[in-house]
Amino acid sequence: MDERLPAIAGGLFVLALIAGFVVTAVASLLSVGGETSATTIVSDPVVRRVLWFTLLQAVLSTLISVAAAIPVARALARQPRFFGRQWLIRLMAVPMGLPVLIGALGIVGIWGRQGMVNDMLVALGSGERFSIYGLSGILIAHVFFNLPLAARLMLASLERIPSEYWRSGASLGMGGLSVFRFIEWPVLRRVIPGIAGLIFMLCATSFTLVLVLGGGPAATTIEVAIYQALRLDFDPARAVSLAFLQIAVTAVILGAMALFPAPADPGTTLGAAAQRFDGRRPLSRLGDGLVILACTLFLGLPLGQVVFAGLRSDLAGLVADRAVLDAAVTSLVIGFSAALVSVLVGVAVIRARAALAEGKRRPPLATVVSGALAAVSSLVLLVPTAVLATGWFLVLRAQGDVARYAAGVVVGINALMALPFAMRVLSPAFEAHWLRSARLADSLGIRGIARFRLIDWPVLRRPIFTALSFAMALSLGDLGAVALFGSENLTTLPWLIYSRMGAYRSQDADGLALLLGLVCLMLALAGTPEPRRKDTGHAG
Repeated sequence: MDERLPAIAGGLFVLALIAGFVVTAVASLLSVGGETSATTIVSDPVVRRVLWFTLLQAVLSTLISVAAAIPVARALARQPRFFGRQWLIRLMAVPMGLPVLIGALGIVGIWGRQGMVNDMLVALGSGERFSIYGLSGILIAHVFFNLPLAARLMLASLERIPSEYWRSGASLGMGGLSVFRFIEWPVLRRVIPGIAGLIFMLCATSFTLVLVLGGGPAATTIEVAIYQALRLDFDPARAVSLAFLQIAVTAVILGAMALFPAPADPGTTLGAAAQRFDGRRPLSRLGDGLVILACTLFLGLPLGQVVFAGLRSDLAGLVADRAVLDAAVTSLVIGFSAALVSVLVGVAVIRARAALAEGKRRPPLATVVSGALAAVSSLVLLVPTAVLATGWFLVLRAQGDVARYAAGVVVGINALMALPFAMRVLSPAFEAHWLRSARLADSLGIRGIARFRLIDWPVLRRPIFTALSFAMALSLGDLGAVALFGSENLTTLPWLIYSRMGAYRSQDADGLALLLGLVCLMLALAGTPEPRRKDTGHAG
């Protein structure tokens, strides 16, 4: 037990730290809105309108994303071999790691009033140009980010269908509709509820996309309304009411998601798929090709627009701009600090849970503490970024100086936001390593720093760097936490991009978006683990 005490103490310290951070934010909300009842919140017409739009756009975005992902996943599963397939699957992973603000700029460039889509509509004789702002723009943007996620998860499930199913279907002469009904749909319907719940959660807590593409009070979600209530109207009471409403909405969504199985890990989508016979007909190839081409254009054009518009800007002038350099330094410092905190917290939680799990008989208190540590990474889901930022904004405002401590609060919020991703990378690696090496290290009497240096670090440094790079990329591209605290004293690259968009300096925003996107892409590539090559042997 003595050897486990440092790990358990570290976990308890982290648990107390995170609980204090979250409880302080919630307590400040209660102190301002303590007299606000649930009836008062719901009876407010503005709050009701915001709640209705939040749920409406989340439902529509989820339905469209899932419905569009089904034919994309089927086409990729039915056509396992065509030129560029692996690159298309990698392209589908880009929106998931792309800062939301950069994706929004690319979507505006393609779907905006002067974009390619409107130019084509005018050329075809349309009298009016399509408006990207409002519900339609939010739906397009959400589908852009969530369709690839849904398609990759569905593809992973379809590729795990045993080869015998396809042989049986071919021997029975099943057509495309029968294959979908009897083979594919039973698999998809098991994963679609979990995928839909995940997408609905992402859309219901959407901030940056709605802030950029909302277009007015009629298209505002709860998180954006919180920002507007504090930053624009300075109405703390309304912000607090909206914050509690957001907590209630996320709690209901998380409760509903717990009823469905979690979607599968898409990591197997680059592996060899089972041999299928239903996609070989010319008509099937044509239909699948059209679906794949449409998906490629829908995802590729906005990304290409970001690169094209960024290269047309004055990149040299931007790099030499003092404001840009200051914002870049601020972003890098906050991003690295948040990533480091997130990884250290994740490691402490994992080590503490492992220490508590040792032994044949665990006391009830150890089980409770282990459960609390397991729930730490889910706190940011229950108490979203906008709610934490609102609570801490009120705390710092009561102290009289928001700017002095704003950077530390943003680091803390971003670290919590990245914690679920860091834990997902670190937990399997740590558990597998300890399972293989714990007994050997104990039998050799290697403990403490020596064990970390000689046994743990050589094996675990790769997943640690992976978690660090992904957490840093996530923090670098975040606009939600800094939106309330952004000022002349705290300007990050996403906040600078948004500010220059508002000042109609679109070329500067395009150039900065390209630079930020390249940095985040390099971080994502640096953290991506190399695929393991299976030794299949060679004929002599």
